[in-house]
Amino acid sequence: MKKKRAVLFVNLGTPEKDNEKSVKQFLKQFLSDKRVVDLPRFFWLPLLHLVILPFRTKKATKAYQKIWTPTGSPLRIITERLINKLGSALEKHEIVCDFAMTYGKPTIAEKIINFERQGITDLTIIPLYPQYSVSTTAPVFDQVASLLMKQVNFPAINFKHDYHDHPLYIDALCLSIKTQWAETGQSEKLVLSFHGIPKRYVTKGDPYQAQCERTTELVVKQLGLDASQYILAYQSRMGKEQWLMPYVDKEIVRLAESGCTSIDVICPAFSTDCLETLEEMAIENKLLYLQAGGQKFNYIECLNDSNSHVKLMVYLAFNR
Repeated sequence: MKKKRAVLFVNLGTPEKDNEKSVKQFLKQFLSDKRVVDLPRFFWLPLLHLVILPFRTKKATKAYQKIWTPTGSPLRIITERLINKLGSALEKHEIVCDFAMTYGKPTIAEKIINFERQGITDLTIIPLYPQYSVSTTAPVFDQVASLLMKQVNFPAINFKHDYHDHPLYIDALCLSIKTQWAETGQSEKLVLSFHGIPKRYVTKGDPYQAQCERTTELVVKQLGLDASQYILAYQSRMGKEQWLMPYVDKEIVRLAESGCTSIDVICPAFSTDCLETLEEMAIENKLLYLQAGGQKFNYIECLNDSNSHVKLMVYLAFNR
């Protein structure tokens, strides 16, 4: 029997609408995942429902409303654009592709079942997280495994763990940075800001921090930067426990107060622009930097549906 191949790209997810009901539903699913918050359920769930959701929903809804477009969520729109380009590139090789979200819709389960109905025999699953973390990549695997446990038969699965040091990924990041420099000039500092995770996850064995550091090492080496020209930092922390440091909001304020007047900021852990990049970084953190005395803050957009990103994803789809 002839093999039929497919690729499922998985992004984090997004609320369906920019209202409190939709945002609360999304946050509830996201923050209820034991991989995301691993605290004991008897402690975390009451805290989540009685304290976190009422407070965080209002704040998150306002943030989403700042970046929402007339056609919907930026993360969804950009992901769809990326998949359309990948579909055109892969169909030449008789490979079909689609996307799913870890949280929200479309779900991983419905997309895999749809592939099975199409007679797919070989399925590659690519979480759109360059660096592996138990809080991002692992939930994708959990959902795939949960579905397959209920199946009598299923496609051969090839699951991509990470691509944090892949040459095409590093090339794509460097191209984005150089393109920004060509347009606005090179700033005094390049800030590479990765999504944070609790420090204890790393202590337990999560390779995320090491992979972020390796990505940074390869990027700055290719760009020819020395230690004085860049910093690595982490964003999007939550709660009072220690997360990976240094914290980017504190670092950019420190830079401004120390006399650094211009910075370029890129977020390599995000494949597509989203709330954390478009609102937290490009709006909130930019304001922090300018208020602290900085003069120029250039946000470098994610790889999104760029040709270099498409090239990387096509390569990952073809190569085990």
